[in-house]
Amino acid sequence: MTTGPVFDATRRRSPLDGFDLPRELIGEVPFLAQIDLRLAATDGAALDAVASVVGPLPLDPNTFTGGPDGSVLWLGPDEWLLVGPAGGEGALESQLRLALGEAAARVAIVDVSANRTTLELRGPHARAALESGCSIDLHPRAFGPGRCAQTLLGRAGVIIQQLTDEPMYRIFVRPSFAIYVATWLKDAMEQG
Repeated sequence: MTTGPVFDATRRRSPLDGFDLPRELIGEVPFLAQIDLRLAATDGAALDAVASVVGPLPLDPNTFTGGPDGSVLWLGPDEWLLVGPAGGEGALESQLRLALGEAAARVAIVDVSANRTTLELRGPHARAALESGCSIDLHPRAFGPGRCAQTLLGRAGVIIQQLTDEPMYRIFVRPSFAIYVATWLKDAMEQG
């Protein structure tokens, strides 16, 4: 019997491996655990079960709970992105399924960790750089810590999450657009 190649996680390369970034302003946080969760926001039993694993799901649009070590981002009325430490996706998915029990049949849990890499953007010109390439209002009166949004940034689909007042943002982007977005951000920060 012939078998295919075996996946070796130690040989993974991030989309920006070797790419020159001004690390004090832009950094990559590769391989974060990312679980897409879909369930009815009216399903109290499922909400409680998920909350026992990750805490209460944010129900207000474009908000998140948690912080840099683990977050739950609201993506839609019945969709959340659970973000955790690199390599934690299998354990998180198992914990969710176990906690949900029979309610798991009403919930979609999909590991999307390979679907995006994560950039962190910080510094005095971070907000202005982002504003120059996306249509959402990032002014502190409308978007601050605890907020997230799906948008286009320089024509690439991203999720923006503001972690701190500094401000520090996380930008979730597809690997195939990572170099483009990183280059775009680097240019925007230098023009800042």
